[in-house]
Amino acid sequence: MTTAAHQKVLIVDFGSQVTQLIARRLREAGVYCEIHPFDKAGAALAKMQPQAIILSGGPASTTEAESPRADAALFEAGVPVLGICYGQQAICAQLGGKVESGHHREFGRAEIAVQKDSPLFAGLAAPGEAEPVWMSHGDRVTAIPPGFEVIATSEGAPFAAIGDEARKIYGVQFHPEVMHTPRGATILKNFTHRIAGLTGDWTMAAYRAEQVQKIRAQVGTGKVICGLSGGVDSSVAAVLIHEAIGDQLTCVFVDTGLLRKDEAKQVTTLFREHYNIPLIHVDASAEFLGALAGVSDPETKRKTIGKIFIDVFDREANKIEGAEFLAQGTLYPDVIESVSASGGPSAVIKSHHNVGGLPDYMKLKLVEPLRELFKDEVRALGRELGLTDAFVGRHPFPGPGLAIRIPGEITPDAVATLQEADAIYLDEIRKAGLYDEIWQAFAVLLPVKTVGVMGDARTYEKVLALRAVTSTDGMTADFFQFPWDVLARTATRIINEVRGVNRVVYDVTSKPPGTIEWE
Repeated sequence: MTTAAHQKVLIVDFGSQVTQLIARRLREAGVYCEIHPFDKAGAALAKMQPQAIILSGGPASTTEAESPRADAALFEAGVPVLGICYGQQAICAQLGGKVESGHHREFGRAEIAVQKDSPLFAGLAAPGEAEPVWMSHGDRVTAIPPGFEVIATSEGAPFAAIGDEARKIYGVQFHPEVMHTPRGATILKNFTHRIAGLTGDWTMAAYRAEQVQKIRAQVGTGKVICGLSGGVDSSVAAVLIHEAIGDQLTCVFVDTGLLRKDEAKQVTTLFREHYNIPLIHVDASAEFLGALAGVSDPETKRKTIGKIFIDVFDREANKIEGAEFLAQGTLYPDVIESVSASGGPSAVIKSHHNVGGLPDYMKLKLVEPLRELFKDEVRALGRELGLTDAFVGRHPFPGPGLAIRIPGEITPDAVATLQEADAIYLDEIRKAGLYDEIWQAFAVLLPVKTVGVMGDARTYEKVLALRAVTSTDGMTADFFQFPWDVLARTATRIINEVRGVNRVVYDVTSKPPGTIEWE
């Protein structure tokens, strides 16, 4: 089974901060989909031959002459189309309706009143009933194109949902992809399954089989090297590639000295003893820490770590005779971000190493078996490959490691202090049975000292910040509401067991849509 054999949906991106969430909801319903920028949608349509099309929201106004437009071919393809927010306005502006600015705006929670039966709202509110949704629009549709009917209205949007049942073109002014529209996933599934007739044939078992075939076809008898970070992405990629080509794969694990406590040992044990995958372990901690001495600027830290990583990795790669391919744990969000940022795909070493790109002198061809997957799909693939829940469920950990969790200068003592505190924090989370409820938790050693009293002595030591967030996809998140007894035990242990820390604080900021990194 090849990717071409899957039923597919094309998502046309007009710049919404939450376009990726549309794809996540579709993937959850077993539907394969791809996101492409609006100005490349025509080419994507011709290549993908999708069974349905979704037009995303966006920040522009269709009332402005230079605003984005949907390629006319999208409406002429003869497949169902759903426009969301700006996507609905584009449908109306381009097919004979009217959109105006300056009307009543709607931002936040709202209710739509369903006006007529429609497959888009099957199983939801019936005509005359209300359905809670999340609105985010300033412009308003004031006239709908010929052939369209009103499906639902709201206080600020007389055309909150519209549809041309004959052509199967629909538009909604609200955002069904966000969790604040409680039954939005059902609306999207109604579009893909009821209206477009998709069956949901996207499974990890099928993906695993496809990628094994693709890797073998791409690599042939060549050798592949994989830059193993020890994180979930690169580890799943390595296990999948090893299943496809066996000992043609060699993993290179560069130990930066900036990992969590005992992580290097855990990685080498897993790959050498459990999976019997050829692994080169390079302890370059002295090289990294030496180069970071005296460096405080966070961006300089990143560039320094990225450069050294490339240098160390290249040295080891040159020792592997006949290596032709470089394996990366690139994920679909990385692909989307590179396309959005540069207008086209860019060959970069996985963002967790934070390097600027693959140097010209590294004449290696890329193998990226995870580039069509989101993070939670990688975890599902890992389970499909036999990795334990304890491993694939690990919290995300950034490539620069503890370097970006130590604001200010990086020293061996600071790294050791943070490793100990971080280990205690995770240990208490696991003991409390909270690890799987949290998307990501970590400690930060702040460049701040406070005066405290410990026993009969006054101390002047560092402040440690603890952070924990809940999320489903990393796009948006909120701070985890810790039971106070767990936080109290954690803080007490850190103060008692970690020298150099005399105060612990908990970070309760949230992550809004659109921000990318968790560092």
